[in-house]
Amino acid sequence: MKAKEKLSTCQASACVPRKGAAKRVFDTAMELFYKRGIRAVGVDEIVTQAGVTKPSLYRNFASKDDLVAACLEGFAEDSWAEIDAVLLAADKNPRAQLRAFVTYYADKMSKPDFRGCPMSNTAVEFPEPGHPGRVIVENCKVELRSRLVELTRQLDVREPDALADGLLMLIEGAYSTHHVFGTQGPAQSLVGCADALIKAHEAVSQRA
Repeated sequence: MKAKEKLSTCQASACVPRKGAAKRVFDTAMELFYKRGIRAVGVDEIVTQAGVTKPSLYRNFASKDDLVAACLEGFAEDSWAEIDAVLLAADKNPRAQLRAFVTYYADKMSKPDFRGCPMSNTAVEFPEPGHPGRVIVENCKVELRSRLVELTRQLDVREPDALADGLLMLIEGAYSTHHVFGTQGPAQSLVGCADALIKAHEAVSQRA
């Protein structure tokens, strides 16, 4: 390469901002935790993959537990943003929005790189109450149930909270079966089962 070309290449590289250490640690940890599990990934591996030093990690995250909590918050924020976009694009009636809500989870499970719900996976790894990651998981699942209840209470059904709980169990059950059967297993029936459950609750309401 000629000297002038080398200079041009260096100048071009200098124009590209380097990702900060905290961001590199965060992104690397999110990817490794999701692919392999939290307990299986150590701090040494995270800093090596991120290309930073261990002191750099601890300057931004007080401990691995704090990093875990930050990553789970990131997963939750991304998920709620995606769900909000799905609901915004759906028809305005509650029935259509509820179906769009469930379909969002079915679509996620159909992706080849899906390896379960980050929150459900973490709940299994950290059953003890009070762990920073466990707190994020519980808050996220409570929010999920609340959002389902908010939609089912807009339907003409006698027991909207029971319907929301049934839909939540279908989603969580689909997550669980995906670990064993993959995308071609029972998880692919999630939307159909949800439709049937909603229809059954609507029929009960009409007979009452």
